[in-house]
Amino acid sequence: MLPRSPRTEGATVNIDSDMLVLCCAEFPRFFVFNPFSQLRRYIAIAAQNHLINEDIKAAEVRLVGADGSQLGIMETSRALSIAEESGMDLVLIAPQATPPVCRVMDYGKYRFDQQKREKEANKKQKTVELKEIRLSLNIDVHDFETKVSQAKKFLSAGNKLKVSIRFRGREMAHTDRGIDVMNRFQEAVGDTATVDKPAKLEGRSMQMTMSPRTGKQ
Repeated sequence: MLPRSPRTEGATVNIDSDMLVLCCAEFPRFFVFNPFSQLRRYIAIAAQNHLINEDIKAAEVRLVGADGSQLGIMETSRALSIAEESGMDLVLIAPQATPPVCRVMDYGKYRFDQQKREKEANKKQKTVELKEIRLSLNIDVHDFETKVSQAKKFLSAGNKLKVSIRFRGREMAHTDRGIDVMNRFQEAVGDTATVDKPAKLEGRSMQMTMSPRTGKQ
């Protein structure tokens, strides 16, 4: 635990397996890295968010080693030498502490791993799309079953569904038959969908929207 001071009180060091996490009360970010991995340097350090190495202008700093050990307060030049001797970077992680807190770490690897995690998280984010199924007033049994199968695939993938019927010419006189087709379709996909908006005539189109069924209804 860091020595208590008016600026650093509440800072804790928690070790979980081989991952070391430093959290400062006045610096809400978490810095996660593997202190036991092989030392690797990257020629380009991507998108720096922290002051590192010679950019740190404080006269003295409180230094935390790569393994989480507390190395005490020292001149910044000495802390920079320790980082360089380890083949790592000196990173300012708590600029508002007195004195500022720096950590020895491979900052290029830290940024590389962070960007990799962000990319993986973005890939896992699910995008809900609105898919459309178009029916017809005189749809035959085979086409109807094909549309139902297609709708179930859309719904099982987590997408919303818009079901529509376009009335042409004299078909406008038989909108009640359109309601029947919609009701048949709703019953056919009822085990995988819930109705968000019941079938409604809007101009020459009748539309119904559905969402994937979640849990037991």
